[in-house]
Amino acid sequence: MTMKAMRYHSYGATDVLVFEEADRPVAGEGQVVLKVAGAAFNPVDASIRAGYFPEVFPLVLPHVPCYDVAGVITEVGEGVSGWSIGDAVVAWLPIAGPGAAAEYALAPAETLAKAPLTGDLADAAALPSVGLSAWQALFEHIGLKPEQSILINGAGGAVGGYAVQLAAQAGAVVTATARARSHDRLRSYGADRIIDYTATPLQEAVAGQQFDVLLNLVYLPEGPARLTDLIVDGGAFANTVPPGLKDIERGVRNLQVFGRSDADQLGELVSRVDAGDLKIHVAQRVPLAELSAVHEASAAGELPGRTVLIP
Repeated sequence: MTMKAMRYHSYGATDVLVFEEADRPVAGEGQVVLKVAGAAFNPVDASIRAGYFPEVFPLVLPHVPCYDVAGVITEVGEGVSGWSIGDAVVAWLPIAGPGAAAEYALAPAETLAKAPLTGDLADAAALPSVGLSAWQALFEHIGLKPEQSILINGAGGAVGGYAVQLAAQAGAVVTATARARSHDRLRSYGADRIIDYTATPLQEAVAGQQFDVLLNLVYLPEGPARLTDLIVDGGAFANTVPPGLKDIERGVRNLQVFGRSDADQLGELVSRVDAGDLKIHVAQRVPLAELSAVHEASAAGELPGRTVLIP
């Protein structure tokens, strides 16, 4: 049986992406097949397509991109327990494996969590990798504690939105940087202060204030070293975007954060969504066939935010 899928047969520019017929996946041992409701675009998808990380993410071509997925199980492979046909699920798929930019996707059962009961199933694809990256940065790497002050640089982005919510709910005092278009949303998430870095340079806006924790979520062409002056002695600097820093003085912890798929943690995030404590933000929904345009908009810095692709 076949399906429609977005694939590329070689690395290159956005024009290598083609919307075409492909074989529908079949569940192997420990796997399930999902009918895809939504797949979320990540900037890393574009970098991999361009051929920047062939050693880190070795692909089998042709490759179906998009590793964040929400869908319904249509087939269960041998050795899979706890999941049944008809279950609605979300997952962070292996980045180098077959992705979710298709009508059907293959998922290792170990990556699955039940989908939120609230909201549109397709929109739940906007949760897994970015929600997990925020959770792991704050609680595994930083060890955020109540009443600590945290500066989240790049809070308007996908990871940043979840980081603001989780940090505020943990009792931290949250300062966020973001463009004006994100201010109302971040305020509703619990940010105590929001800085529009396009209007006032960050160092000028904080006027010498220092923070217990700084979480950097944006690429800085000049490097992140200048941000370390904003951290108290013995504080923590967590960075999710290369390049990192080799050394930081004054006892500041230097944390390079790489998110990973974790079904148990994803289930915890889903439970917070269902409880109304965690909001999933989707900036736009785009037909799957328009994925190449999404890649182009990302490269031009024109994406309005988290984008979910609908088969």
